[in-house]
Amino acid sequence: MAGVGRKQNASLPFGPDAGDRAYAAMLARARALVPQLRDRAARTEELRRLPPETERDLHDSGLFRMVQPKRVGGSELDYVALVDCADAIGQADASVAWNFANLASHHWMLGMFDKRAQDLIWGKDANVLIASSFIFPAGRARNVDGGYVLRGSWPFSSGVDACEWNMLASVVSSDDEADGIEYRLFLLNKRDYKINDTWNAAGLRGTGSNDVEVDDAFVAAPMTVAVNDLAGGPTPGSAINPNALYMLPVFSLFPYVLSGVALGNAQACLDDYIEVARHRASTYNRTKLGDLQSTQIKIAEASAKIDAARRIMRSNCIEAMAEARRGLFPDMAAKTRLRRDGAYSVNLCTEAVSLLFAASGARGLFTTAALQRQFRDAHAINSHLAFNFDAAGTNYGRVALGLPSENLTL
Repeated sequence: MAGVGRKQNASLPFGPDAGDRAYAAMLARARALVPQLRDRAARTEELRRLPPETERDLHDSGLFRMVQPKRVGGSELDYVALVDCADAIGQADASVAWNFANLASHHWMLGMFDKRAQDLIWGKDANVLIASSFIFPAGRARNVDGGYVLRGSWPFSSGVDACEWNMLASVVSSDDEADGIEYRLFLLNKRDYKINDTWNAAGLRGTGSNDVEVDDAFVAAPMTVAVNDLAGGPTPGSAINPNALYMLPVFSLFPYVLSGVALGNAQACLDDYIEVARHRASTYNRTKLGDLQSTQIKIAEASAKIDAARRIMRSNCIEAMAEARRGLFPDMAAKTRLRRDGAYSVNLCTEAVSLLFAASGARGLFTTAALQRQFRDAHAINSHLAFNFDAAGTNYGRVALGLPSENLTL
C-alpha cells in the first residue's frame, strides 16, 4: 500500500545510503520484495517457518550476505544496513525480517572468528546459513585437548531448520574458581545438534525459532571465540577482515541486529491505518474517520514514536561505525547507553502499534487483516531480552551511578 509513511521513507534522512550506490541498491532490493512477502504472510504463519520461496528470494537478492566480508563474495555494508533492510522487509512481514536479520548478522559475526573457522564454513559454501542461540546459561562447556566439549539445550534458535550451522553461546566451566566465568561462542554443524520442534507462538509465528539440543559434542578451539574478544577492537578475524565492521562491539550493538524489525512492523501498521482512515467511515454514524480529530492525533503520536525510534537506531549504528573507523570504541558507559537506546527505541515502536490497534476498534480483531498480526508480532519482538527496558535501564543506571555492569557480555 502506498501509505504516507512509505513515501516519506523512500529516502532515508542520513547515513551511508545517501552516497553509497551498493548500499542504496541493496536497500532497493529489500523494498522490492515487500509485495510478495506481504502476500505470503498468512502462509508463513501457517508453516511456522519461512517458505522455501522466501528463503530463495533472500538468497537471490544478496540480502543474507550484505554484511559478509567482500573477500568471500559478501557486500560488507555498514552495520546500519541491518536496521534499514530489516525495516524495509518488516513492512511486509516481521517473521521474515526477523529471520533475515538474524541469519545475515551471523555472517558478520563469523567474520570475527579465527580464519580457520571462516575457511571451513565459507570455503564449502559462502551462501550457507548459520542459526544461533545466545543464551549463555543454557550451555556448559569444558576444556579438553584441542578444544571443548559442549552440552546443553538452547531455546529460540530462529530459522534453524534452514541452517547448516549454529552459533551457540555457553558458559565455560573450570575446576579452578580463580579463573572465573568465561562466556564463549561455539560453531556446530547440524550433525552435532538435535532440533526440537517447539515453536508454537502467538507472535513471530513464521520464524521457526525451535530449540536445539547438544549432547557432549567436541568443538575444536578455532571454531569458538571468547565474548571478551568481541567487546570492541581487533578480533581474531581482523587479520583477514580489516574493515572496522568486524571490530564493532558485538553485544553492545546486539539490539540493533533486530530492532529494525520492530521499526518496519510499526511503520506498516501506521501506513495501513492511514490508508483505512482516508476512506473509511464510522460504522455507527458514517463520519469519515479521517475527519475526526482523535484519528489525526493518533496518527501524529504514532508517527512521532516511529520517527524517533528510527533516528535513535540509525544514528547509534552510524556513530559506532564512524568511531570504529577512527580506532575508537565505546567504554562501559557508552555500551550501556547503546543497550538502553536499543530497548527504548523498540519500546517506542511497540507503543505505536498498540496505540493504533486500540484506535482501530473491532476491525483489528479479524484474522484476515494484517493489523492483528502486526500487533502480535510487535509484542513478540518486544519480549526479547535485548528489548527489556527494565533490564537495559537498570544496567545503564548502575553504571551511571558508578556501580559495575551486570551484563557480562559487555
